[in-house]
Amino acid sequence: MTLQKRRERYRSELRAETLSAARELIREEGYQGLSLRKLAKRMECSPMALYSYFADKQALLTALALEGFEKVAKRFDSTVHRDPLAAVRKILLDYIAYAEENPNEYRILFLSVETLGELKLSRKDLQERNPAFGALFKRVERCIKAGVLLGDAFAVSTVLWTAAHGAASLLITAQQFPFGSRRLYAEEVVGTIVSGVQNRVIARI
Repeated sequence: MTLQKRRERYRSELRAETLSAARELIREEGYQGLSLRKLAKRMECSPMALYSYFADKQALLTALALEGFEKVAKRFDSTVHRDPLAAVRKILLDYIAYAEENPNEYRILFLSVETLGELKLSRKDLQERNPAFGALFKRVERCIKAGVLLGDAFAVSTVLWTAAHGAASLLITAQQFPFGSRRLYAEEVVGTIVSGVQNRVIARI
């Protein structure tokens, strides 16, 4: 292995270690308690070593968010169904399930104001660079091509994601809410919103 490759490997490993340690710190203290200096102390390294990878806390949160998008997308990759509308339902339920199984990661992704404000993703970014939204978008496109949904694919995807996001956020933040069956609640939300978009032509928003 050349010196350059060893350096690249070391940087990659340190970056992964930093993200892992940051997730652990957030679990313990919330994202408000995260700082590069506190993280460096936990990792027993110099703060400057971390600043060479992340300019500030916001850059670290953004890196965690983008990594989270990829994790969600990998879960969606297994969502294959001949019925395009059934695939959309499945991907929305998987999205909600991911939030329940990974509440801290989900908070970093979508309930951290700093992270959402920093990403500033355009429509093209969401479709091509955000693997989680992109996976939903592609399945919605298939539904439109099959004639089971009508309208603008981006608009339809946004409406569907909004409903799933609302359900996911409520499930992980309102632990004492009397849902009854949490799974049935998620299925009813998804079933209702999918049925709703079937009966509307959602134009570009």
